[in-house]
Amino acid sequence: MVDIARLTEVIEPEANALGFDLVRVRVFGKSEVGDDEIALQIMAENPATGQLIIEDCVKLSHRISDRMDALEEAGDVLIAEAYRLEVSSPGIDRPLTRPKDYANWAGHECKVSLINPVEGNRKGLNGDLVGIEGEPGSEIVTVADKKSGTVSFPLSDIQSARLILTDKLIAATRPLDTSGADEILEEQED
Repeated sequence: MVDIARLTEVIEPEANALGFDLVRVRVFGKSEVGDDEIALQIMAENPATGQLIIEDCVKLSHRISDRMDALEEAGDVLIAEAYRLEVSSPGIDRPLTRPKDYANWAGHECKVSLINPVEGNRKGLNGDLVGIEGEPGSEIVTVADKKSGTVSFPLSDIQSARLILTDKLIAATRPLDTSGADEILEEQED
């Protein structure tokens, strides 16, 4: 069993050292990826853009690999079996994993899977994210669910949540770094 909390404890400072915020650390088992090895998925973002460009992913991937190799050489093996490291930006239809995600993306459509059922035994909600309130450790998330109306539940009851790709979300998402895009030359037909 892989200790996600320990992985996060090791990976987050490496992301922060590069100026990035860690969004999610996730391990996919063999049965989930249909492969012979597991995958360690790291999602991070540049706080200025909410994204990572390819060069950022490469830098973070090397930094995490070096740190995990150093720990392994010292006898601290975080993942005992072969694994594939995947570093990426959270994307437009990003997962909602931190309290600030629920505040920053209020007003956008989301899909939420709950651990404990709410409103007529429902564990799955789909609707507009209203927001988050409360003190750290006791936050309450509210969603205007399309079927049940406005529903509130503890942040700790969320199994998974992500934004739904909509025109409104696309319009609100900061553009990718386009520096150098004007230098791309199109090949003209003869």
